[in-house]
Amino acid sequence: MEHAQEGLEHAHHAAHAAHAAHESGEHGHGHGSVHPERHPRQMAVVIAALAACLALAEMGEKAASSAYITGHVTVSDTYAFLQARNIRAGVLIAAADTIDSTPGIDAAAHERVAKLRAEADRLLDDPTGGEGRKQLLERAKEETELRDHARHRDHQYEAATGALQIAIVLASVSIVTRSRFLSYTGGALGVMASLFAIGVHFGLV
Repeated sequence: MEHAQEGLEHAHHAAHAAHAAHESGEHGHGHGSVHPERHPRQMAVVIAALAACLALAEMGEKAASSAYITGHVTVSDTYAFLQARNIRAGVLIAAADTIDSTPGIDAAAHERVAKLRAEADRLLDDPTGGEGRKQLLERAKEETELRDHARHRDHQYEAATGALQIAIVLASVSIVTRSRFLSYTGGALGVMASLFAIGVHFGLV
């Protein structure tokens, strides 16, 4: 939001420049003899609009950044849970194999082995509960895609905000230099950056 506030300050200064130019025209040439200088006023409006677009783009950037951080933590937690289930299943299978390989085990021991293997199978694949290793791996992949998408959006918003900042600078400089080229360049860059940010918001780019 700091960059947007700077843009509004540029617009405020441009408005003062327009007022000064208007008064200069009146004092130097008399009332009604010359039209007021329109360029500073026009650029003040353009800068204010660009500052508003910059503020919205920065909001989108912060939202995408927060989504990326949240997604990264979620992916890490899911993989940690998956690893814990995998280790637990391995321990149960090892215990079942140890008991099963013991000579002279009774029926109770065989029943214990069956329970251990059933629990290990549930830890590895649990369609009902959705917390088996297989299900957690699928969930982790989906969460990773969402996290990477949020990171991509964050980078796109960053590019849009950077372009809007440059557009505001060009528009501001055009007031001082009275350069139409800088005016058109800054305006065109601002429009393209704003459209790009809108495309990012709606998932079009």
